[in-house]
Amino acid sequence: MSQLAYDETYSENAAENYERFFVPAIGAPVAQDLIEAAALNPGEHVLDVGCGTGVVTRMAADKVGRGGSVAGLDVNPSMLAVARAATPKTAAINWYEASAEAIPLSDDSFDVVLCQMSLQFIPSRLNALREMRRVLRPGGRVVLNVPGPTPPLFEHFADALTKHINPAAAPFVHAVFSLNDATEVRQLASDAGFKRVDVTQAMKPLHLPSAKNFMWEYIHSTPLAFAVAQATDEQRRELEREVCVRWEEFSSGSGLAIEVGMTTLIAKE
Repeated sequence: MSQLAYDETYSENAAENYERFFVPAIGAPVAQDLIEAAALNPGEHVLDVGCGTGVVTRMAADKVGRGGSVAGLDVNPSMLAVARAATPKTAAINWYEASAEAIPLSDDSFDVVLCQMSLQFIPSRLNALREMRRVLRPGGRVVLNVPGPTPPLFEHFADALTKHINPAAAPFVHAVFSLNDATEVRQLASDAGFKRVDVTQAMKPLHLPSAKNFMWEYIHSTPLAFAVAQATDEQRRELEREVCVRWEEFSSGSGLAIEVGMTTLIAKE
């Protein structure tokens, strides 16, 4: 890992980097919108599927208060370890290591199921939505969001990865934004058995760190770290040089300003 970590800024644990860098820049601002769309009430029981390091889970716990309950579920044990460490001891959150396609919880257990920017990564999106519906109580709701299509900034990044690192690395960038068609999202929810389905789309403004910092923070927070670690020092220098040049058009003050399309689903029985 030392060949990739040029200084002590980054942890060797991608989940720790994700919480430290990705969450403040992208995860938390998007989570605030998801929580607003969910309109959580005090006393509700909430499950956060694909919770990652728990930014949505913690926000939900604040909303439902002591009279409610919140659980976070993720397939990645490293993410869950960071989620536990980042959660105040006063927050009563239960954490589960499991797949969204096989949620190890009882039928009719939750008033709300949340899922932030995760459905696109699940091998069977339909099975995941069916599981979310299964654990909902009558009258409950699923509220989730997915980003896309790929913003120009990330298109440039994928191109530079292909050119300077490895063509096999670029598909991850596009995979993040691969579920962005409102009709497809609506159909998935309908096929999963939801009767009332509302899908909205809007652009989300994001203010990111400087080009160099954001590029390395994103790499260290994602599976791209492995591919970039296999490259030579010269390849990494060329990647940084090209990305910084191509991202100049997004410069705003000391950082970058972009807009990301967000598709939000609210599905009910």
